[in-house]
Amino acid sequence: MIRNFQYRIYPTGKQKRQMESVLIACMRLWNYFLEQRDTAYKTDKTSISYFAQMKEIPKLAIKDPSIKEVYSQTLQDVPKRLDKAFQAFFRRVKVGETPGFPRFKNRDRYNSFTYPQNNGSFKLAEEGKIYLSKIGHVKIEYHREAKGTWKTCTVKRTPIGKWYVVISSELPDVAVEKSIKPAVGIDLGLKEFAVMSDGSKIKRARFFKAEEDALAKAQRKFDKQKKGSPARHKTRKIVARIHERITNKRKNFTHQNSRKIVNKYGTICLEDLNVQNMLQKSTILVDGQQLSAKPTHRSINDVSWNEFVRQLKYKAEEAGSSVILVDPKNTTKMCSVCGKLVNKDLSDREHNCSCGHSEDRDLNASKNILAVGLHSLGVLKKAS
Repeated sequence: MIRNFQYRIYPTGKQKRQMESVLIACMRLWNYFLEQRDTAYKTDKTSISYFAQMKEIPKLAIKDPSIKEVYSQTLQDVPKRLDKAFQAFFRRVKVGETPGFPRFKNRDRYNSFTYPQNNGSFKLAEEGKIYLSKIGHVKIEYHREAKGTWKTCTVKRTPIGKWYVVISSELPDVAVEKSIKPAVGIDLGLKEFAVMSDGSKIKRARFFKAEEDALAKAQRKFDKQKKGSPARHKTRKIVARIHERITNKRKNFTHQNSRKIVNKYGTICLEDLNVQNMLQKSTILVDGQQLSAKPTHRSINDVSWNEFVRQLKYKAEEAGSSVILVDPKNTTKMCSVCGKLVNKDLSDREHNCSCGHSEDRDLNASKNILAVGLHSLGVLKKAS
């Protein structure tokens, strides 16, 4: 199992300049290879491979001395990243999603570089420092052990100038005893963040709304300032700091609640929601009803369903629990007692069935999600 561990680092002024130089060199390499691929396709409909571009790097290093100052495998990772971007582009085209052609980068958009192989290019050095090839020993806030075998190290710069390292580590396969904790169905929503089939709920936290006024004020100020001016650059950092604050609050919220759920339940059933498709549609349908797209998109981003499910998966795997994703079709309409489909308007917060069963619509949906999840595992008994 591969796990990522992120740590804040505190480079000196000289080390910051070195890392900035690495980012600039990688950015220029990205743009060069992107233009090369784009030109080759437009002129004679040919495609240039990752390996062909990687072999060209030594020649480019002779022409550009700044490239020589960058660790060789970090440079080789640039065309690999570009190749992955093109693979993702063609995959989206194939399935009919909005493609998003790989973009040229400027200094503000190329914010990380990678040591793709643990061959001494990065390692934990003396207490409180990490060694990075071509950079040196950098102070690190090593607040928890990165267990397992270290595979790669990515150095990241945030929009407000903070620096982090992300260690990708391979954990050994350890037999984990299967959890005997109870099963649960979870209905994720916009009114309540999550409603469990046992009746418990997680209230939705509106992180974006809490910062909306401050963000709008900073954005208005940013838009009025002259492009390229020091004042505009300073205000850009203020906008970025607000966005970072929102992101950190969301991650803290999802981490805390995913941990509580994994500690309490052994089998966790959720709807398999395609959030990207929901965001790409001009209108969103819920139970056949149209929602206003713009505020709904904002709300979907704010609840971070994808991040919550991702955290549940890896935490459950470590705990011997399991996460089951089920088809969301009719989970809201179906009666959890008799199985009859009951149409509802978006304003209908209660499920009322002709069989006499009546309860909160989200609780009813969570029971259906649990029943479908257990059925997929061969547990045919329906949740009550």
